Amino acid sequence: MSVAAASVPTLLKKSLTWSIVLSVLMILAGILAIAVPPIAGIVVTVFVGWLLVFSGGVHLVFAWHARATRAAIWEVLVGILYVAVGGYLLINPVLGIFSLTLALAIYFVAEAALELVLSFRLRPMPGSGWLFFDGIITAILAIIIWRTWPLNSAWVLGTLAGINMMFSGTARLMLSLAARRALTN
Repeated sequence: MSVAAASVPTLLKKSLTWSIVLSVLMILAGILAIAVPPIAGIVVTVFVGWLLVFSGGVHLVFAWHARATRAAIWEVLVGILYVAVGGYLLINPVLGIFSLTLALAIYFVAEAALELVLSFRLRPMPGSGWLFFDGIITAILAIIIWRTWPLNSAWVLGTLAGINMMFSGTARLMLSLAARRALTN
């Protein structure tokens, strides 16, 4: 047996171990977010704010390097928009929670659709039912947010993001464990 062929199962086992560890961390992060939803909501808002500021900076740097092209002005405008929205979220994280709560509902709709499609694409694979379950839970969360927004913004961002992380972590954990069992058989 070649060295390369012998290392593939080892590599797969290491990858699955990391997948299991990260899944458990995702579940724990979800539980923490559920335990303190207002703080988790502010943390999510600040995190998104920094991501937007960083992305805006990247757009501005790209515009600087592409300044000879006609797209440079659009890159500058997009960069300024990202920095402005990110800055607003960083300066007003409590008010930003309202916007992000609505954005979370839209995100959950898209995630639910993708999880359901993926579950059907992986249907013959053991553990794919967990992706279907995750897609259904995510769709229910999207409906809950949509129907009670904006009154729910004080608690929903942290709580529902936590529930989503917990179920996504569980789905990934079950898939990883099923893959590990299939690998050892």
